[in-house]
Amino acid sequence: MTAVADILKSKGEAVVHTIGPDDSVFDALQRMADKGIGALMVTQGDSIVGIFTERDYARKIALKGRTSALTLVRDVMTSAVMFISPTQTSEECMALMTDNRLRHLPVVKDHKLVGLISIGDLVKDIISEQKFVIEQLEHYISGQRT
Repeated sequence: MTAVADILKSKGEAVVHTIGPDDSVFDALQRMADKGIGALMVTQGDSIVGIFTERDYARKIALKGRTSALTLVRDVMTSAVMFISPTQTSEECMALMTDNRLRHLPVVKDHKLVGLISIGDLVKDIISEQKFVIEQLEHYISGQRT
């Protein structure tokens, strides 16, 4: 089982991109497009006040007839944010994401945002673990034949 800290380490020096609650949704979308990401943490000072995702845009802007230029992030962000710690496992995160239909989980240590894990990060990690197990089994089996 891989710890979240190891997944973050494998991502390298990835920066968690943020936006303020008083910024426009258009600005949030522009930042997400520029960075090639699907979510922004919404922060005010050092505090996390929410998360804004592509899903928030699709369901709370596009389908509600709002405009991204005139709507503030605070009006459409998800404010009930689930957090994980760096010591949690990829399996725990996958269960949390599956049970709650989440695609992103902020990683918090000592009340400080230290990373963001996506469902893609977890899938990549699980595939890597499975590949390792398969290679070990193949090595074991080929050793038994000699």
